[in-house]
Amino acid sequence: MLPDELREALEKQIAHVDHPRELVVDAMLALQDHYGYLSDEAVEQTAAMLGMSALEVEELSTFYTFIYREPVGKYVIHVCDSLICWMDGFESIKNYLCQKLDIEVGGTSADGLFTLLPVCCIGYCDRAPAMLINRKVYGPLTPGKIDQILEKLRSEA
Repeated sequence: MLPDELREALEKQIAHVDHPRELVVDAMLALQDHYGYLSDEAVEQTAAMLGMSALEVEELSTFYTFIYREPVGKYVIHVCDSLICWMDGFESIKNYLCQKLDIEVGGTSADGLFTLLPVCCIGYCDRAPAMLINRKVYGPLTPGKIDQILEKLRSEA
């Protein structure tokens, strides 16, 4: 169930726009932040708030890289696999993350902390190879930097 505070905040945003549908991504992200992913219930709630069908919201949710329709770890790692990152060592960084977290790309670590996903170009070519963790950029990456980042996140969890 959506908390009243979140529902009211979204309804207030919706009341201030001419076309509520323009807030669909904002609403999906807000509900995803609450539930941890965009659950079926969250799709229905988003649709109801914005005057859309659940199918329309579902279609949009599958288009956006940062909308998760399945449960993910507390920390979602998007490792950039663009051409620049690829040339600067993406493959070794991806392999190191898989080995360090004991998961494959697309998987979630056994402790539920980390999900590793590929993403095409995060726009930080000057920091290649790079990754995002919960929308925060890290790079240029080395195995040592990755170890430091993961240790810090584990200690905060």
